[in-house]
Amino acid sequence: MTDEKNSSVSMEMRISKLRNGAVIDHLRPGTAMKAIQVLGVTDGSTLSIGMFLDSKKMGRKDLIKIENRTLTTKEINKIAVLSPEATLCNIRDYQVVQKTKAHLPREISVIVRCNNPKCITNHEKVGTLFAVVEDNPLKLRCRYCERAMSGDEIELI
Repeated sequence: MTDEKNSSVSMEMRISKLRNGAVIDHLRPGTAMKAIQVLGVTDGSTLSIGMFLDSKKMGRKDLIKIENRTLTTKEINKIAVLSPEATLCNIRDYQVVQKTKAHLPREISVIVRCNNPKCITNHEKVGTLFAVVEDNPLKLRCRYCERAMSGDEIELI
């Protein structure tokens, strides 16, 4: 019988490299599932998800790999709302062809739903528009009704 304390065997699990697709790295811990939801990954794409992984940069992080998918600017902006420090990469033939740092714009258009039931954006065909009041913690203000939102109040469309 071997003594587990003296065993030098280390177990490590690795997520395989992508041939083609998108990698979303440095997500805030616990946000991977929400990111998949807001990106609408329901087309049968193969996903690799790492949650609460060790990170030298952040302490803990989430990571998502999506096979055969390229991230659009609108999708990158949605990720920036969830996790402004995220890194997004598009991969072709196992090589990074585009690497983008998520950047929270000063104004957010048609990404977030206004939580004011009386706001015109909830009754008319008017796209939402929010000013970013604070980055960390994230605080937004609707340009139409002036409602301020932060934290769990922010709902991505």
